Amino acid sequence: MIKIPPYLKKGDLIGIMCPSSKMELQAAEFAASVIESWGFRVHLGITVGTSFHNFSAPDELRLEELQDMIDDPGIKAIVFGRGGYGMVSILDRINFSRFRKDPKWLCGYSDITTLHTHIQERYKIPTIHSLMCSGISLSTKDNAYVGSLRDALLGKRSKYETQPHAMNRNGKASGKLVGGNLTLLTNLSGSVSQPDTKGKILVLEDVGEYRYNVDRMMYNLKRAGWLSKLAGLVVGSFTEERETETPFGQTEFEIIRNMVQEYDYPVCYNFPVGHQEANYALKLGIPHELKVSDKGVSLKEIKV
Repeated sequence: MIKIPPYLKKGDLIGIMCPSSKMELQAAEFAASVIESWGFRVHLGITVGTSFHNFSAPDELRLEELQDMIDDPGIKAIVFGRGGYGMVSILDRINFSRFRKDPKWLCGYSDITTLHTHIQERYKIPTIHSLMCSGISLSTKDNAYVGSLRDALLGKRSKYETQPHAMNRNGKASGKLVGGNLTLLTNLSGSVSQPDTKGKILVLEDVGEYRYNVDRMMYNLKRAGWLSKLAGLVVGSFTEERETETPFGQTEFEIIRNMVQEYDYPVCYNFPVGHQEANYALKLGIPHELKVSDKGVSLKEIKV
């Protein structure tokens, strides 16, 4: 059974912290000012603006602050500073007992996929796959993608429409959204955090990966049973793609198309989600309706 966290109202407190890689304080402070302009209050954590090698802080400090913010009843949502790497090293030490009784919205993507996926599989509590503070800047603060995070926190049901893509496979499906960053999902494959994707709409995106590695990761998902019983597949951006000296011979979209060609569920490509400015907020764990046709794509949140 789905237990939806309470949506926010004006004056509620939002926590900002960095559970993975480091983030510059000035960038986080700007993002905080934008979130405050939406009518919320903001608490900047101690892992913002600090560094420990590539991380924001040592494991113990990142774990402690994340645990404190999850448990604090006064904090109604957490918008993470940035992703990078580091969540997996603290994931199994997070105590979710209070969170299960009193859930709150956890917002982010990239490395935060680890946290999203674990929570979806273990506790069936929705979370928000969205841009983070690193995606809120002077040039983006007023765009639709930043606005989609605000709308999601306030409880507005989303309906996103995109242009058709030549590789799309038409159809209509409904199911809960799961997924996120392909690399992180592959890293969770075979672990206690691997989700049951049967009847779900899977979202995939990635950044900076060699094309042969995308192929290898897709084979991992396929062989582990992620792809065969989906309701639908939403393929976001694959940015900063990399090639070896001898080109792999397929683009990321072609790799994915060939991997799922034997199935009959709807598939859309180049959906505005991923490591780019066009990154809509998606409520993972909430039922959505996906329609793919020659006219375009619609992904609509279904009322629960």
